[in-house]
Amino acid sequence: MEDFDLDTVARKSVKGIFALTSRTFFIQILGVIASFVLTIYLSPESFGVFFVVSSIVVFLNYFQDIGLAAALIQKKDEVTQEELRSTFTLQQILVLAIITPALLFSGQIASFYKLNNDGYVLFLALIVSFFLASLRTIPTVIMERKLAFGKLVIPQIAENVAYNSALIVFSILGFGLTTFTIAVLSRGIVGLILTYLVQSWPIGISFRFSAIKQLINFGLPFQANTLLALVKDDLLIVYVGKILPFSQVGYIGFAQKWAFLPLRLVMDNVIKVTFPSYSRLQHNPAALKLAIEKSLFLISFFIFPTAVFIIQYSEFLIDLIPKYSKWEPAILSLSFFALNTIFSSISTPLTNFLNAIGKVKITLYFMVFWTALTWVLTPLSIFTFGFNGFAASSFIISVSSVLVYLIAKRYVSFSFTKPVFRQFAASFIMLTFIYLTRQMIDSFPTLFLNMFIAGIIYLGVLYLMAGSELVKTLRFIMISVRSKG
Repeated sequence: MEDFDLDTVARKSVKGIFALTSRTFFIQILGVIASFVLTIYLSPESFGVFFVVSSIVVFLNYFQDIGLAAALIQKKDEVTQEELRSTFTLQQILVLAIITPALLFSGQIASFYKLNNDGYVLFLALIVSFFLASLRTIPTVIMERKLAFGKLVIPQIAENVAYNSALIVFSILGFGLTTFTIAVLSRGIVGLILTYLVQSWPIGISFRFSAIKQLINFGLPFQANTLLALVKDDLLIVYVGKILPFSQVGYIGFAQKWAFLPLRLVMDNVIKVTFPSYSRLQHNPAALKLAIEKSLFLISFFIFPTAVFIIQYSEFLIDLIPKYSKWEPAILSLSFFALNTIFSSISTPLTNFLNAIGKVKITLYFMVFWTALTWVLTPLSIFTFGFNGFAASSFIISVSSVLVYLIAKRYVSFSFTKPVFRQFAASFIMLTFIYLTRQMIDSFPTLFLNMFIAGIIYLGVLYLMAGSELVKTLRFIMISVRSKG
């Protein structure tokens, strides 16, 4: 593997983040529009069915990799063609082992959840898309190892345009739950074709255990983390889908989708870039310190104020938007999930750092703790407070994630407060303004005016507190984006 110094990794990382955000800005906007249209034209019940069925398939998706893709990305030395093909072969064996029983027992699964025919067909479509996604793993790994995020973003753009366009068009046409079926198949086919067009890789079937033995040593603990994350999140949704009506599951899905939207738009792109970047800097603690602090600064810059916006303004948006009153029961859950994002925006980059430097067993211990806590608190909260208990327990558990900071500090001595304190202070001042003026909001014009002033207050306070760092960061981003290579 090519050796990268700090300047090269920083430049490539910034360009990667810029590529994954600026180049996907259109599809991000399209995704927001699609979600908005869906919540207008589809019922909470349909939303709930999709939320549960997709969680079933996401859980199955875990077993098709055993962590080898992450191990290939994290590997310090050059990856051989033998390792790539052995990984691909093992992955396809696992995929077939999952798909076969999933198809054989699809009828029983549909009966268990009382899915209608549209829900059953959606489940089958998600199984097919799961298979198509497995064929893309190796070309994607190759691009990530090269830090070629400019190429990686091309199939991402295309598949999301196909997916969200289908959601918008077919929901408006009245296809109901079948809208999701058409959309997921479109995404799977387009994404597969474009991935191989931008990063060709000669598919080959061969297997030698010695070629992937070292990868498995990293991959299994890493994948154990993933399994626990799925048990903590997606399997929990599968369970909730059985004990709550689909309409209430729909409220949970609606609240989680909108509250976590800032994480998906900002943090996911940063995390995708920083995992291979941290891996390349394993030998340089000073560089890792700087990279972690910049990641926390960038993520909190966006996440903190958007969480405040969601908590303070969601009630007005649901009241003012036509056909949105049906989502009013989800307001409390929306606020709890938004609070969750504040803590997740801190802990996730740090667990990402620990994984990148090979400390996957440590993150595994954290996942065991969080999973146990989730499965104890969430059912109790639901039985006590109803469906809102799901989001409330999610927030309580997220607070405990700050423990990751104490462990991460053992490996790199970075500052926790310096990168995020000023964003927190500026967000709190903005929150105070919104709280004191919210009684003046009674229409879209007054709502947008309040939002605009609140945003100006946040940026103004932040500039007063961290103006020089903001200017330096912006200058570095501009230089990195303009540079070649």
